[in-house]
Amino acid sequence: MDNMAKMIDHTLLKADATKNQIEKLCEEAKEYSFASVCVNPTWVKLSSEKLSGSDVKVCTVIGFPLGATTSETKAFETKNAIENGATEVDMVINVGALKEGNSELVEKDIKAVVDAAKGKAILKVIIETSLLTDDEKVLACKLAVKAGADFVKTSTGFSTGGATIEDIALMRKTVGPDIGVKASGGVRSSHDASEMIKAGATRIGASSGVAIVKGLTSNSDY
Repeated sequence: MDNMAKMIDHTLLKADATKNQIEKLCEEAKEYSFASVCVNPTWVKLSSEKLSGSDVKVCTVIGFPLGATTSETKAFETKNAIENGATEVDMVINVGALKEGNSELVEKDIKAVVDAAKGKAILKVIIETSLLTDDEKVLACKLAVKAGADFVKTSTGFSTGGATIEDIALMRKTVGPDIGVKASGGVRSSHDASEMIKAGATRIGASSGVAIVKGLTSNSDY
């Protein structure tokens, strides 16, 4: 399970998360050698301090969970998060713009975050697959790659559904071998994670990281 642990973003994004819970998340991430902790921006500085000297990265979310903030806001949020210690950022696309066919806005929105993060943080683009048709998923992935993203990611975990094997396979086929694909939302067991990895995922976002590496099944939604 060691190799799988290094593919997991140990996640706590709930609104009612407390300092003690974030500290526990960081301790678990160090103990199990997860790739990162994924926390809301308000917890980035604390997480960075708690993980100092370890190999665990600090990941945060931008424009989360709706993706409906302006590009300027997303860029500022990214810069602020990096200043506080984030080295990975997961941004939510403007889903409404994508669905109405405004590809230019979607690409510019992603590019604003790409530019803010460039050379300082890895960028993952959350396309919120549960709200998209297959054609829209393909378009979103192509726009993310064109804008310079490092990863495409399925879901926020706060919408109508999470990652599916079919979506991971489609996203991998669309972006090719050199862009990361992150499965998030509903990955609750080592079997779930293994299936996502087989389909093409290179990172797993889950609040169930400890259960996954222990071979257990969690009832967590994210």
